[in-house]
Amino acid sequence: MKHAPPPPPDPTQLRALAVRLLLEDAAEHTATSGRIAAIAQAHGVTARTVRRWIDNARANGGTYIPAGRPHFELTEHMLDVLARRFGNVSRAHLELTAEAETDLTLPKVPGRATFHRAVHRQLNRGQLAGLRGGEAARRCFDVFGKRDRHHRNYAWETDHVEASVKVIIDGHIRKPWITWFVECATDGICGLAVSPQTPSRESILVALRDALLTTSEHGPFGGRPQRVRVDGGKDFLCKTVGEAMNLLGTELIVLPPRRPDLKPTVEAVNGAVKKALFADMPGYTEAPTLPGGKPIDPNRELLHFEDFVARLLDWVREWNTEHTIKDLGDKTPAQAWAADPTPIRTVTARDIHAFTLERLGKPLTITSKGVRWRSRDYFAPWMVGKAGEKIHLRYMPHHDHYVELYEPTTGQHLGSAVMANQAPPALRRELARARRRQADELRRRQEKAEKSRKARYAAVNKGPTHRLDAITQDQAIQQLRDLGGPDLGTQALPGFLPLPPPTDGWAVPRPRTSPTNADRPDHPDEGSP
Repeated sequence: MKHAPPPPPDPTQLRALAVRLLLEDAAEHTATSGRIAAIAQAHGVTARTVRRWIDNARANGGTYIPAGRPHFELTEHMLDVLARRFGNVSRAHLELTAEAETDLTLPKVPGRATFHRAVHRQLNRGQLAGLRGGEAARRCFDVFGKRDRHHRNYAWETDHVEASVKVIIDGHIRKPWITWFVECATDGICGLAVSPQTPSRESILVALRDALLTTSEHGPFGGRPQRVRVDGGKDFLCKTVGEAMNLLGTELIVLPPRRPDLKPTVEAVNGAVKKALFADMPGYTEAPTLPGGKPIDPNRELLHFEDFVARLLDWVREWNTEHTIKDLGDKTPAQAWAADPTPIRTVTARDIHAFTLERLGKPLTITSKGVRWRSRDYFAPWMVGKAGEKIHLRYMPHHDHYVELYEPTTGQHLGSAVMANQAPPALRRELARARRRQADELRRRQEKAEKSRKARYAAVNKGPTHRLDAITQDQAIQQLRDLGGPDLGTQALPGFLPLPPPTDGWAVPRPRTSPTNADRPDHPDEGSP
């Protein structure tokens, strides 16, 4: 196999090297005119030219920089006019030319071609795009380094994205929003929440709860992340989300606004779902249109919200388990997750049930109408018999139709409660059944207690009667044992203290002896006649 010949040496680099060596020799007072002449001969120039190179290097801090050809430079005023014309070089040239013709004190403006070359020499493509389209256009020409993936659950990224699809929600046409958490090491979607309206704290908490649980349908992704990157949206910075992150031991990294480059993983998912899913749905808002903006098929039937959610969940499952990613070694996110040996810090649904809800500061009291909060009454069947007890109330933001109630001292979850005027008939029937169960239980206990107070005797025709509920001695002992009663045998005290001997003056009984025949009153004495 023939190898390509090496490229010829760059004369500019060789010239810079020779000048640097000459400056080093001059610093050590070893430079000679013979060295300068040899370098001049090697480069095909005179010794005077080599000395000019040395002067150039000393003027530029020890580095030789070729002078280059002289060219036209834009002034600050010219750059200001170019910015005022939003990067339109031709319009800026015309304005500067007209100014120079009326004001002779201004510098002369060169021809249009020279002016164009000067603009492109002093401003790069990103700066020109920024003058024409703003910061977003300029950022398209930036260079971003690739962030290290680290290990699983090292970092998550979260964001809201508006679906580019119109769907039917309760007879209205709207575009839903998606909130999701994406794991950065594997690009896996840990959890998501779909909202028919603009997302809020509620969407974040629902998606966070879904992402933390490894038992959800998006598994095996989940567990406690070490850090979560969010943008500067106020819903991501609310108190409830901050408390949830603090209790999880997760660092909340707040990124500056309008910087999608700082959370590239979730932005890549946002772009992928638009191209791979939304573009194939009816009602896609970015589809090609006819002149005038009219859709090509105006009568195409739109999806209902439930169908949209079902298709989105299918796409998420396909993304996690079937879609391969080149940066992961052509593995799916699920395969990359399974290949990572990093331990997962799991949490259970019971652990995260409370802190993903807003908590009311003071405890409330259960009354005969339920729990009163925000001029509304909330009740549940489990409240029967608990009127007068104190509870702590937690709620999902923007979900006033139900609340979660907790024991104030231990924090134990007692149950949910529903707004009274929105309770379904089935719940009201269950409440009535709960009251009847309580009443029946009380009546049963009272009747049992009343029966236990009445003694029942067996009917007899002669002799004394006996109680029907009487038990034998062995049965009584066995019942005591079943009830955990004390064992009399274990209560014996073999090591008791003996009594002291009697003192003088005490009347001590005589010891009893066995009787003789003479002592018997019914036996005649042998010596009698």
